[in-house]
Amino acid sequence: MALISYKEKTNTRRFTTRLVKPKKNIKVVKGLVEILPKNSGRSDGQIMVRHQGGRHKRYYRIIDFRREKYGVEGKVEALEYDPNRNVNVGLVTYADGEKRYILVPQGLKPGDLISSGEKAEVRTGNAMKLKNLPVGTLVHNVELTPGKGGQFGRSAGTSLMIQAKEGGFAHLKMPSGEIRMVSLESMATVGVLGNEDYKNINLGKAGRKRHMGIRPSVRGVAMDPGSHAHGGGEGRSGIGRKKPMTKYGKPAVGKTRKIGKWTSKYILKRRKG
Repeated sequence: MALISYKEKTNTRRFTTRLVKPKKNIKVVKGLVEILPKNSGRSDGQIMVRHQGGRHKRYYRIIDFRREKYGVEGKVEALEYDPNRNVNVGLVTYADGEKRYILVPQGLKPGDLISSGEKAEVRTGNAMKLKNLPVGTLVHNVELTPGKGGQFGRSAGTSLMIQAKEGGFAHLKMPSGEIRMVSLESMATVGVLGNEDYKNINLGKAGRKRHMGIRPSVRGVAMDPGSHAHGGGEGRSGIGRKKPMTKYGKPAVGKTRKIGKWTSKYILKRRKG
């Protein structure tokens, strides 16, 4: 999708850009769309995620991450904008009449036929197990646990490369450079996800960010000491300690993950060498 720039009628319009949305020529399918409830980052009134609140009402599209319609051919009816993710979704009508939403890879357009399963061709939009895909194939929406549904490679412009197959596992290279072992029984969809220009969008003004439900972020050094570990002091001052800390007094830099996670044995190469 191409980027659109606005005419410089106001100071904010001068920098604002957006992506071209696909033309929607089909009505909302009942059962595949539901209202996404607002919680503003709160649970039982307590703030669990900061900087959230006040977004526009959204409808959530139920996406078929499993791609379990084995042996049933489907036709892409329409491409649609989804406010809950940075990649467009496609409405697919299968031969048995069932409709489902899928993530749209580059090159997939209305009228194309897709399928999944053992007998599916290695073609953009088709889904199959990793054991049936040749080495060097670019895939997305990859399952971490067979049968659970795709968890890897679901954002705009993303793809994973199958580098090797060994001992019941496929070696997948992530966009970050990490190489991870994934079971050959896991499902994956062929192709690179679209909307690769999403990263170049400039929101242009604060109001557009508030419509998305993102509230302002305040520097810790601008707060009082009761609200943040960096707060307090006379006039402009630094953080006043050796390491930057979070609002809750935890280290904000360096290695903060716990070493020895059970999934670490499946990582052949870390993203930072």
